[in-house]
Amino acid sequence: MCDFLMASYKQLPVAFESGAGAWLTDQGGARYLDAVSGIAVCGLGHAHPALKQAISSQAGQLLHTSNLYRIPLQEQLAARLVALAGMDRAFFCNSGAEANEAAIKIARLHARNKNVREPVIIVAEGSFHGRTLATLSATGNAKIQAGFEPLVPGFLQVPYNNTAAIGEALVNSRDVVAVMLEPIQGEGGIIIPDEGYLGGVRQLCTAHGALLILDEIQTGLCRTGRWFACQHEGVSPDVMTLAKALGNGVPIGACLARGEAAGLIQPGSHGSTFGGNPLASRAALAVLEVMEAQHLDKRAEQLGRSMLEGFQAGLGDVAGVVSVRGRGLMLGIQLDRDCGDLVNMALAERVLINVTADRVVRLLPPLIISDDEAGQIVATVCRIVRKFLQGDS
Repeated sequence: MCDFLMASYKQLPVAFESGAGAWLTDQGGARYLDAVSGIAVCGLGHAHPALKQAISSQAGQLLHTSNLYRIPLQEQLAARLVALAGMDRAFFCNSGAEANEAAIKIARLHARNKNVREPVIIVAEGSFHGRTLATLSATGNAKIQAGFEPLVPGFLQVPYNNTAAIGEALVNSRDVVAVMLEPIQGEGGIIIPDEGYLGGVRQLCTAHGALLILDEIQTGLCRTGRWFACQHEGVSPDVMTLAKALGNGVPIGACLARGEAAGLIQPGSHGSTFGGNPLASRAALAVLEVMEAQHLDKRAEQLGRSMLEGFQAGLGDVAGVVSVRGRGLMLGIQLDRDCGDLVNMALAERVLINVTADRVVRLLPPLIISDDEAGQIVATVCRIVRKFLQGDS
C-alpha cells in the first residue's frame, strides 16, 4: 500500500500499464483477460481506437470552459441520449453518485411543487446508489452506511422485487414523492427482479403522482442486452441516471428526465463545474457512436445468453452453487459461502473477476469481447469455482 494514499481500498497486488480490447498488461508484461471492465465502465474495452482518436483530438482543441457558456458537444450528447432513452432533457455531472444526487434533488423539487414539506423517497433493500451522504442514505446496505450516521432523512427502505410493499408505502404516506430503484441490483449481487416488477412500480407511481427514478448506472448502455435495462419491460421512468460506461473511463455522469421532472431544475438550483465539459462530452459521443454502429446491445444479449448457458452447464449441478443468473453481459454466480478468495485464484489464472455481496461472483466483461474470450472466461471461472468448493484453494 502506498503511504501517501488514504486507505480507501483493499487493492489487489497488480498494477496495469496498458490495455487493448479485453486485455490488460501489467508492469511485468503479463496479460490478463478482463471480466470486470473497471466495474462495468470499459464497455468498449481498453484503448479503443475510436475513443483514442476522439480524446486526443479534443485534448488538442479544447478541454474545459465551464457551464457558464454553451458547450455544443454537450448539447449533441444530450440530444443523442434523450433520443435513445425516450427522455426530454439531460443534466451532466462527473459520476454515478452525482447523477443520483441530481435525481434526489429533482424529487425534492417535485415535493415542493406538491407542497410536501418532509418528502420521502422509497428505496430498496440491497440497493447501491453511491457514497455521497445523500446517495449513501438511499443505499440499502448497513455496512456501507456504518460510521457515517446521522444519515440524510427522507428515505424509506422496502424489500426489492416486492411491488406490494411499494404500494403499501404509497397508500400509507402522502409524503412519498418518488421511488428510486435499480432495474437489476449490481452491487447487491446481480439480483434480477421478476418480470412485471418494474411495470407494476411504474403503474403505482403514476397512480400516486410519485416520480419513478431508475438508477441505470451499472445496467445502462447496452450492458443487459438493451440500451437500458428498463427497456426489457418497456418501462419509461420519469428520471434515469447514467455513468460508468458512458465515458468508457473518462469521468461523466448524466441525469435524464422527462415530463414535469425535466423542467424542475432551473438556473441556480443545481450545477457542476466539470459536468459535460468538451472532453467528457466528446468521449461519450464516441462511445455512443461505437455502440450504435456495432449494435452492442444485440451483441451483449447474444453473448450473455451463451455465457449464461455455459455457466449453467458447468456449474448448475455443483454442490455449493446456489444459482447462476444474468442478463446480457451482467452475470452472477452465487455460492453458499463467502468466496472472496476466488478473486485471487482468478488473478493467478490471469483472469480478472469480482466478488460482490460476499458470495456472488460478478462478471461484467467488455461488450466487445470475442466468442473465444467469452469461452475462456467461462472455462476459467467454472474451473476455479469447482476447485474452491472442493477446498483446494
